[in-house]
Amino acid sequence: MFEHILVTGGTGKTGRRVTERLRAEGLTPRIATRSPKDEDAVRFQWQDPTTFEDAFRGVQAIYLVAPTDTLDTMGAMQPGLEAAIEAGVKRFVLLSASSIEEGGPMMGAVHGWLRANAPEWAILRPSWFMQNFSEGQHLAPILDDSAIYTATQDGCVGFIDAEDIASCAAVLLTAPKVENTDYILTGPEVISYDSVAEILTRQLGRTIEHKRLTREGIAQRFLDLGFPESYANTLAAMDDTIAGGSEDRVTGNVKVLTGREPTSVDTFVERNVNIWEI
Repeated sequence: MFEHILVTGGTGKTGRRVTERLRAEGLTPRIATRSPKDEDAVRFQWQDPTTFEDAFRGVQAIYLVAPTDTLDTMGAMQPGLEAAIEAGVKRFVLLSASSIEEGGPMMGAVHGWLRANAPEWAILRPSWFMQNFSEGQHLAPILDDSAIYTATQDGCVGFIDAEDIASCAAVLLTAPKVENTDYILTGPEVISYDSVAEILTRQLGRTIEHKRLTREGIAQRFLDLGFPESYANTLAAMDDTIAGGSEDRVTGNVKVLTGREPTSVDTFVERNVNIWEI
């Protein structure tokens, strides 16, 4: 088992959960963050090479979370990845996305680089997070408007709980060996945003609507929320691909890696119902 593990994005949506699981196994992961506060944390920024030496010293495995402030993910991460390999890091577990193929944009380029350069690697490609409803972009509209806004139409998604993603990552970071492959991660079923709204309605006891916008309409909504134009258009395009069926699939990889079934949306809402109560 690898015991000396660095978790980049260590205070983020999946990183903090990965850290919790590693600690539960009796390990003391090093948390990489821009503003370290925990005694196990270290200052780290992909675009700041002066942070590399302390972060990578003695590390055997790294959980990789890409920086969110650039679309040139490979350009931002490559110097750090090269420094990690030079420092003796053996295993890399990258958080990517189900919609991003190897060699594609953003994390897809990092996926290809790891295949060519890393001694051991695994790519997690989760579908859309259930946490988007509880702590992400859909939370405020659910609370303020009793609505979910998308341009996904009838498209279905295998929504996945970030807790399940973290469990898979912890397994791959500590396993005696990995297969040097990628894993598309989904929940146990594919459902539409209409169905998510229905589940919320039933469990909250108040009506939550799925407001169907056009691709142009959702892009404008993102712009109105202050998103940069390129990012707003990218998010709108993702909704459009969901409408076309790109996320209409279920895999068994969560059970393959962890030995248990992934969380359903219904169970997720039940566990977190207090978040949406007003």
